[in-house]
Amino acid sequence: MIIRKQIWPRTFSDFLSMTFILTIVPLLYWFELWVVLPTIHEFGSLAYILHFLLGNFIMLNIVGNFTYTIFCDTSTRRDIMPISAANTRDGWRLCASCETLAPPRSWHCPTCDVCILKRDHHCIFTGCCIGHFNHRYFIMFLLYLFVATTYIFCYNNFFIWDRIHFEFPMSIIKIIFPLAIFVFGFDGSIDQFYLLLYIVSVVGMLYTGVLCIYHFRLILNGNVANESNKKIRTYNLGWKQNIKEVLGDRWYLTWILPYITSQLPHNGIIWDTASSWSYCNPKSK
Repeated sequence: MIIRKQIWPRTFSDFLSMTFILTIVPLLYWFELWVVLPTIHEFGSLAYILHFLLGNFIMLNIVGNFTYTIFCDTSTRRDIMPISAANTRDGWRLCASCETLAPPRSWHCPTCDVCILKRDHHCIFTGCCIGHFNHRYFIMFLLYLFVATTYIFCYNNFFIWDRIHFEFPMSIIKIIFPLAIFVFGFDGSIDQFYLLLYIVSVVGMLYTGVLCIYHFRLILNGNVANESNKKIRTYNLGWKQNIKEVLGDRWYLTWILPYITSQLPHNGIIWDTASSWSYCNPKSK
């Protein structure tokens, strides 16, 4: 993996979003394993140990995939074919911003100020673009965030509702507008802070769930976000091969850990098309 030269976010909005992720993920990790779990399961019991190990497994995947996403360089600076091999009929074009030839399926990012190989989108929560070489890690980061927040939601329902005492209308206000606790105070109890974390996890579950549906649908159709908007179907090679295009040849193992090697079938520059793939692999679809 080639490391990006510019790791820190370039814009203030990216900085705030990335700071939020770097703050809320460890905070929820602490809350779930050191506050919620000992309350529901007896310390040292089999259930406690299993959930503690599962929580750490999920956290390892969130941190690992997040780290790989932001560190992996997926720009056109990393590996470009000789200019003599470029052909406009194959999708090559001149990028006016980079003042160089850009390969097929690459787009220029004004925030990163570089063309990104098979650019999907610019993610404000990682402060970088999602492209060919870090797409796998972003998808797994997103998936494990959804798994984590869903897991948290299920467990917190048992924890929160036994502790929260409703007082109309103040409790309703604090549930609908969680930041209101900073205006009205914590009522001398840490439970209001726990309620805030609960609501953040619920919002996170809904948000990541929608993103998972959106991005997995793109993957199954062989598209990235830019191509989906233009309804391009040129690179749809069948659902299984489309998954390999993002997760690599060992796609069935990539969910376990981000450190598992899974070779991508392309170099980010030369691509198979639906017509050429169907001709070479008539039984692929």
